[in-house]
Amino acid sequence: MITAYCIREGLLAPVPVRTVDDMPDDAVWVDLFRPCEGEDRIIEAALALSVPTREEMVEIEPSSRLRVENGARYMTGAIVCNSEGEKPALAEISFILAGSRLVTVRYEEPKPFRLVIAKLDRACPPGTRGERLLLILLDTIIDRAADIIERLAADIDADSQEVFASESARSGDSHRFRTILKLLGRRGDLASKVRESLVSMGRLVTFLATEGEAQRFDKDQRALLKSMQRDVVSLNDHVSYLGNKITFLLDATLGMVGIEQNNIIKIFAVLSVVFMPPTLIASIYGMNFQHMPELDDRWGYPLALIAMLAAAIGPYLFFKWKRWL
Repeated sequence: MITAYCIREGLLAPVPVRTVDDMPDDAVWVDLFRPCEGEDRIIEAALALSVPTREEMVEIEPSSRLRVENGARYMTGAIVCNSEGEKPALAEISFILAGSRLVTVRYEEPKPFRLVIAKLDRACPPGTRGERLLLILLDTIIDRAADIIERLAADIDADSQEVFASESARSGDSHRFRTILKLLGRRGDLASKVRESLVSMGRLVTFLATEGEAQRFDKDQRALLKSMQRDVVSLNDHVSYLGNKITFLLDATLGMVGIEQNNIIKIFAVLSVVFMPPTLIASIYGMNFQHMPELDDRWGYPLALIAMLAAAIGPYLFFKWKRWL
């Protein structure tokens, strides 16, 4: 689907494009959402641009993601999608800045795009061109990453309190620890995807600021570029800290599981020691020798039971005195 956005009456007006003739001359932003082969040809014919394929967008080498071709800047970055769900994913987005027109190619619908379209649909700054729209999109993407990191930090703090809660350590509830491990695994996966997104956005912003494109921007826009660079560095440091905290919590949770398993093994060991002396006494008097004086004793049976009981209680009291139980 191709949608061309024009600035009309101070608003961002969408115009559906189905043929080359439908492309408006005053379009400042052309958005390709899950384009098919025929739609690629429409853009190539109308704007004289080469539209990257989905396979080209996922290539990791910087020369494929950030390049200049026929005077147009091709930039591809990753954006986190479905961050609030159970399966967050990275969506590759290509930004093409050709003259005063911005072209975006995407196969997912990340939230920053919806936010920017809704914002500019209410009020669009006068004189808005492609480079300004690109900066607005990048700034919104970075702000969205910051929101995800803030929510992730709050979730990790809650998980930390759950891991080190005293009642959970006493309860011996292994299901609780399994749940925590799954949650921490999801937090770690989300943190790694946010970091990968920030790394790609940082490279994109640096490319935009250094590859001669900064000359097209006014003073305020250049200041915004520098601000975005600082934000990306700061957010990268913070998400790295969160990744280290997640690793610590994973190790702590596994340690708690190990302690619980050791407690179970200790109980079995204590029980075996407690029942060993009574078993020995019962084994001695269970032997079938003919000359055993105690077998003829009237009080032999109750004395044997008392001896077995004392032999069981004695080790238990000793363990309690040593605080091994």
